[in-house]
Amino acid sequence: MCGIIGYIGKQEAFPVLISGLKRMEYRGYDSFGFCIHDNENGTTTFKKVGKISAADQVLGDMKVSGNMGHAHTRWATHGGVTEANAHPHLDCKGSISVVHNGIVENYKELKKELEAEGHTFISQTDTEVLAHLIEKFFDGNLEQAVKKAVGRVRGTYGIVVLSKDDPNKIVAARSGSPLLIGIGEDEYLVASDPAAVVANTKKVVYLNEGEIATLTPDNYSIYTEREPQEIDWNVEDVEMGKYPHFMLKEIMEQPESLRNSLRGRLVPDEGKAKLGGLMPIEERLRDIERIYVIACGTARYAALTAEYMLEEYAGITAKVDAASEFRYRKSTIDRNCAMLAISQSGETADTLAAIREAKSKGVLTIGVTNAVESSQARETDAGVYNHAGPEIGVASTKAFTSQLAVLALLSLYLGRQRQLSLVMGQRIANELIRIPDLVQKALECEPQVRELAAKYKDCGNMLFMGRKYNYPTAMEGALKMKELSYIHAEGLASGELKHGPLALVEDGFPVVAICPSDSVYEKNVSNIMELKARRARILAVATEGNEDIAGIADEVIYIPKTLEMLTPIVAVVPLQLLAYHVALARGCDIDKPRNLAKSVTVE
Repeated sequence: MCGIIGYIGKQEAFPVLISGLKRMEYRGYDSFGFCIHDNENGTTTFKKVGKISAADQVLGDMKVSGNMGHAHTRWATHGGVTEANAHPHLDCKGSISVVHNGIVENYKELKKELEAEGHTFISQTDTEVLAHLIEKFFDGNLEQAVKKAVGRVRGTYGIVVLSKDDPNKIVAARSGSPLLIGIGEDEYLVASDPAAVVANTKKVVYLNEGEIATLTPDNYSIYTEREPQEIDWNVEDVEMGKYPHFMLKEIMEQPESLRNSLRGRLVPDEGKAKLGGLMPIEERLRDIERIYVIACGTARYAALTAEYMLEEYAGITAKVDAASEFRYRKSTIDRNCAMLAISQSGETADTLAAIREAKSKGVLTIGVTNAVESSQARETDAGVYNHAGPEIGVASTKAFTSQLAVLALLSLYLGRQRQLSLVMGQRIANELIRIPDLVQKALECEPQVRELAAKYKDCGNMLFMGRKYNYPTAMEGALKMKELSYIHAEGLASGELKHGPLALVEDGFPVVAICPSDSVYEKNVSNIMELKARRARILAVATEGNEDIAGIADEVIYIPKTLEMLTPIVAVVPLQLLAYHVALARGCDIDKPRNLAKSVTVE
């Protein structure tokens, strides 16, 4: 949720910390701050409200020296967006400095206890409790103080701590919020995201739950020693390059990200998918009767699409639930079921809680995630990586389409284990091979979409509608419009218009109708005619070659034809571009929508 980076080594810490923060600002951008320690000149602490990307002038004028420090970019949870609430947070003496990602659930009782002991608080945050708690236990050894402090904490945390009274040392601890150690040449980093360290090193160690690590200028140590791994990213992956926004870059990267998601995973002659991550549980999967699909946000719309795929082609009953709801209701999930968890980051708090609930009941858990070594990847029994590359824009685009591709692979894999025929398997496999090129073709609509955005930018409300596989696509299109442009938008099943939403429609009301030439095309046209009778303005997303729709809709965006189950991968592309260009025309902050952050690591 928030972005954390720490550095200790031979270089000046200031430029390393600032560039690292900028590369993961998508994790939070309400405020930022840093603390840098120099053995000769002491400690410099700085905080500022706003985005670090908008503070180049202020930071450029600063002269800060020191070879160790930490920094933080915040997404507010406890306390308003103020300098006092920005991180780092200090103890009473100004000696101990803490940056934190997560939520301390019992902070009120800890704060009351500490205040009774004479500690003075200056912020509204839960994080400040950590600084004072560490101060309480500090007797010259920072690791021991951190260990004792986190032992009192309920909730989630990824923390990085400095103390000028135990210098040349950084201590990090995690529980529920991700942290990794970057191992460079004569330098060590700690961060909540690979994007923060990739310019310095690709060699990293991910902290496990409950671990505490110590970094010095010469070495690092963790209670459980493990071999470092290589990050499969380049610096260019987390920079915008020729594009004005990360979102546009990531939309345009989708043909390549889809190729990466599909590469080596299809056996077209046999009509099969080859998913190495599922090999250890292959026999268990044959006996599964139902699948519970758990996700949040955009990933949940991918899950709803998978519900159709799994039932139609794999012959398995599927049930989709928002992870935040699953964990708080009595579920019928049992050992005859599997849980399929979908998360771009692999750190979504509610999704992880649902996985743990399922595992406690002996249920087989499978993950789909874009983040190697994420908490989800480590905690599920098996899984499939997206391999879509880093996604920096807060509004998900290429991660969503890669999730759809992976879920199609999974449906093919499970279907061929059961009753799916060779011929149908071959059709799906061969069409998946074509999908990256079809998405490339769909991207050619951008000039048309840019013109349409100028027509729609001032509307206050929009409806997105679709049927069957493209009902979730409609919801995803509406979500993108809400996230980016702040226009109120709803995604609904076309057949539900008459059950209430039609009351909203009046002269000129904008409706985006996703109506490819598929098994429900005629039904969609009937719903469009209901809207036209009430003078709605229709923007149709339709299949190339369908000339009839042009006589019905006010505007038509054409997409290439593909199998019905795969149309969402292609149909969502113009919806992504529409949301992007409407937001651009309205002057919105596209990569950093207000009130949102990329990875939701708190409940």
